[in-house]
Amino acid sequence: MSWSNAEAKHSHEYTCGWCGNLVASAIGYGSKVRHSEDIFICPHCQNPTIFVGIKQVPGVEFGTSVKHLPPDVEALYGEARQCAAAACYTASVLICRKLLMNVAVAQGAATGQTFIAYVEHLANGGYVPPNGRGWVDHIRKKGNEATHEIVLMSSVEAEELISFSEMLLKFIYEFPSRIPQVPAGAP
Repeated sequence: MSWSNAEAKHSHEYTCGWCGNLVASAIGYGSKVRHSEDIFICPHCQNPTIFVGIKQVPGVEFGTSVKHLPPDVEALYGEARQCAAAACYTASVLICRKLLMNVAVAQGAATGQTFIAYVEHLANGGYVPPNGRGWVDHIRKKGNEATHEIVLMSSVEAEELISFSEMLLKFIYEFPSRIPQVPAGAP
């Protein structure tokens, strides 16, 4: 992609919110009105990133991708990360709570259960690592706070819940897939 009338700028290092790469761009656009506004073109994906002071749009997603997720779980985890990157922290926390329900159902829990039943299914079914019950309970409590109280969640809370969710998803889905498959009948 070629950008019309892009100009040479001072080099600016950032993590691209589009492709996730750490880049340094020296091509883009500057505001003629406000000197604290710039648009840099990512040298990797060619997408624009806007900087207004220190605020970056699109923002960088918290966490990392997790392999081998069921489609619904992958979509929710991605949505939680995207919401946090867009500074929609309460929405991100709410999605992390919903993610627990979907993981529990994907791991055999019946649909239509209470939320605590889903948490118990994960904890009692061996889907939560040792000492990981606190992660799940923290996600539950923060999700309940965001759902049932008049309170806004912060970036710190969203990042924390995404981090806990990521570890849980890696424990349940990604790490088991790394075990080499032994052919049937092999010792």
